[in-house]
Amino acid sequence: MTADPFDAVRATGWQVDVLDLAGVTDKAGFMDRCARALRLPEWFGRNWDALADCLGDPDWGPAEPGRLLVVRRWQGYAAARPDEWETARDVLDEAAVSGDGGTLAVVLALGAFV
Repeated sequence: MTADPFDAVRATGWQVDVLDLAGVTDKAGFMDRCARALRLPEWFGRNWDALADCLGDPDWGPAEPGRLLVVRRWQGYAAARPDEWETARDVLDEAAVSGDGGTLAVVLALGAFV
């Protein structure tokens, strides 16, 4: 196994971002983690609409040939705030696109990885 499980993905030209939600128990924590981990722009308003806008922004979102967004250790947040997690999942699901402008693939990791 390589030092990073996503080396093979990066080798194809894809960008990989890992959103680690360990310890996140509320929307504010989720938004802060998104802002830091995903290096979102300064104008990110830390609400669901702003997150959707950032994820769909050609300057951040879909990339050529693609961007893989891996969400890991999300289960604690999902258990603590199921309604918020459902909204987060919906925003991430709607952001996942593939087209001429590139691809944004979003996956929820099950289990641990390096």
